[in-house]
Amino acid sequence: MGKASRGKAQARLQRQEAQQRRDAEAAALRRAAALFGSDQQSPLTLVVDTPLGVAARRIAPALPRPNGVEPGIGAEEATHAAAATWGLPDFVFRAPIRKVGSGQRELGDRVVIVGDRAAAIQVKCRQGEQRDPAGERSWAQKNAAKAARQARGTIRNLRLEPARFTNSRGREIEVDGNSFTWLAIIVVDDDYLPSDTTVDLALGDLPGVALLRRDWDFLFNQLRSTHAVIGYLFRVAPLPPRALGEEPMRYYELAAADLAAAPSPGDGEWLGSGHEHRSTPLLPQAPVGSDARRAHLLLRIILEDIATGPLSDGIGEAARLQALADIDSLPVGFRTELGEKLQEMLADVASVKTIKWRMRRLLDSGMLQLIFGACSRELDDGIAAAAESYVQLRHHQFELAKGASDERVTLLVLLTPRSDGQRPFDSTMLRLTGRSSLTKEELALRVQLWDQ
Repeated sequence: MGKASRGKAQARLQRQEAQQRRDAEAAALRRAAALFGSDQQSPLTLVVDTPLGVAARRIAPALPRPNGVEPGIGAEEATHAAAATWGLPDFVFRAPIRKVGSGQRELGDRVVIVGDRAAAIQVKCRQGEQRDPAGERSWAQKNAAKAARQARGTIRNLRLEPARFTNSRGREIEVDGNSFTWLAIIVVDDDYLPSDTTVDLALGDLPGVALLRRDWDFLFNQLRSTHAVIGYLFRVAPLPPRALGEEPMRYYELAAADLAAAPSPGDGEWLGSGHEHRSTPLLPQAPVGSDARRAHLLLRIILEDIATGPLSDGIGEAARLQALADIDSLPVGFRTELGEKLQEMLADVASVKTIKWRMRRLLDSGMLQLIFGACSRELDDGIAAAAESYVQLRHHQFELAKGASDERVTLLVLLTPRSDGQRPFDSTMLRLTGRSSLTKEELALRVQLWDQ
């Protein structure tokens, strides 16, 4: 076969494979529609200015509500599903039932907890036939105000008395409302809402945001990080309210402002082979992971490993949740580079027969030092002890560089190979907090081991 013929055959094969992928995606959408039903919201298309020119960004409709479920409950379930699927299910909690007098009351619709921030979420679903525009606006304003009162009540009750919440993995933690900075989030599910509808939540000193369920889904699909989504909503809560449905427009306005802003030297520092100050926009214009899907999937696998793996003695679910929040706080703009670096590190350590370590460190502008590493040897007591000594040394150096504090955290995620064929690697997490307790002799031994 000549070169031209081979080229045509290869092009034909590529077209066939592309068509097969499109057919498979269409079939998956049909299966989802059969399971969940259809959603009547129209897609929104935004025209976005980027450094490479003007681009169109399609904002998809909200996830469909599940079939066979009362619409209000279905809207809550779909809101929950978006946060648990594109974010981490560990951060999304169903509200427990608390006895009140002779009856009982649910503590809100959902609660999201990530690090030291929490959000009380109330979902309001419009049911019935379409009304005139004034009637639709009146419904939205009335129900958003009611939802805001309910969110405030949830937070107040949790500050008065802790409660046990269950997340999407079925794990329980005790939630003390006094341990978190709170945000009220009102999610409105309404297919008939006029485009200029603005609601006043009247929350006083409690920050709050109202947005369409479609826009809640957009934020999670865009950022793929619970920490990033909740951080964004805290950021916009003090700003003047926008019409319901305009959250994607506000997002891209802020993303453009982030891109144009001068880099801050405190955004982060990559350490390892060399020392480099780095800055990245908080809000990317392209969906996170669209540039390097495999790199982002690797990070998600690591998070899933830590979320589902066994806990050491004395470590509870609250500590695991905090560790996951620490990792999820990694700025989304750094994740492609980190995922690709981890792929390269795994390939590198797999190519040697001796013990080899590769490490990558990130200092944020606050109290957290994240370290991602790979080792060529399977995890055993010796490798675990060596990794612990590395964390102790870097935590001590972190304290020397930034100052002593009980709040400082150093967290290592270590990838080690497996030989049983069940999976290529294990993810192990070590987290050290507080002030360094190394003696001079212990410090000297660790410096000799790791820095010389």
